[in-house]
Amino acid sequence: MTKVIIGVDPHKLSATIEVVDRHEKLLGSGRFRTDQAGYTAMRSYVKTWPERVWAVEGSNGAGRPLAQRLLESGEHVVDVPAKLAARVRLFDTGHNRKTDALDAHSIAVVAVRTEGLRVLQVDGELEALRMLSDRREELTRLRVQTVNRLHRLLAELVPGTAKKDLTALQAKAILASVRPRDIAGKTRRRIAAEELADLVAVEAKMKKATAELKVLVKARGSRLMDLRGVGPVVAARTLADVGDIARFPDRNRFASWTGTAPLDASSGEQNRHRLSRAGNRRMNHMIHIAAISQIRLDTDGRAYYRRKLAAGKTKLEALRCLKRRISDALYRQLVADAERAHLAAAADVGGTPGTGPGGHCGATQESSAVDLPPHIDTSDQPLPGPAKPTLQPPHSARKTASSRTESATR
Repeated sequence: MTKVIIGVDPHKLSATIEVVDRHEKLLGSGRFRTDQAGYTAMRSYVKTWPERVWAVEGSNGAGRPLAQRLLESGEHVVDVPAKLAARVRLFDTGHNRKTDALDAHSIAVVAVRTEGLRVLQVDGELEALRMLSDRREELTRLRVQTVNRLHRLLAELVPGTAKKDLTALQAKAILASVRPRDIAGKTRRRIAAEELADLVAVEAKMKKATAELKVLVKARGSRLMDLRGVGPVVAARTLADVGDIARFPDRNRFASWTGTAPLDASSGEQNRHRLSRAGNRRMNHMIHIAAISQIRLDTDGRAYYRRKLAAGKTKLEALRCLKRRISDALYRQLVADAERAHLAAAADVGGTPGTGPGGHCGATQESSAVDLPPHIDTSDQPLPGPAKPTLQPPHSARKTASSRTESATR
């Protein structure tokens, strides 16, 4: 039997599929509900093609539930980034109008034409790490909202005593110092007491989630927390979003994915870069937290930050340089952890460790279903290093070198 590709356009309540062969010939299509009856009907429909590969769009988003169910059923599943499917749809139809059938077709075409799509596999530990990281972020947002409401109520009860960084103990002390007599004041104080109780409960949940993340990070053998400014929250989010570090061939691609590599904005004789707003913004936020922690403490990162300020950079520019440096440190540590884990696994089975794609020991084309696709939309060039007193080449030579760099980046 010829292997077929099943393109899947997933939604919460339905999934549209299209079955094509290696020559993109349409073999079948259908729309199924995502409940148990619909899932069973979809599996029964594709039994005609025993050699099949499921191509699911957005396996880290709307397609995650279906991708997980297919993996648990023993199916072969690859992830199709939404941007690739959108490009195929645009070039195939001449416009960008969307229907579920067109989406399923474009997803299947991407899977046929694209080599190296992520092969998903079940990783229970990484899935738990992702869920706990998401839960911790939700609790953080809830705490901010609770503190804001409490801050407003205390400012109305005791004007002029509001604090910039309000803690539960400080709020409790302020609340204990006021005894309103009117009905509005009593109601305000009662609501503030309820908000304070909610704040205490949320902080307790955050503390528990952080402790669980720390245990899971250590259980995976990661040494990310050895880096200054990287705690359990940053390390867990890094592991959950990166998944298999072999997806990134070098530190520059990794920095592009984290949004810490500047965008090439050169034009004509001007050679310049600008701030990147692309990449994984959650990872960029985690790196930002690590950078701020290093600046506040007596670390090498603070010394590096101050050297950049002394060199004439603004605070934001120096912070961006530090974030790129931290991104490189995270990449090196992730590679070292992957190599150490592979060596340990090889020692257990008595085998010889090999080198996979990306040049990393033990790297494979497979990654967890919770990985994020490394969309590289930014410049892959590293940050410029310190200036060297070398002679500048002629303008023509500089332009030729710039052209070679640009073509290599493409």
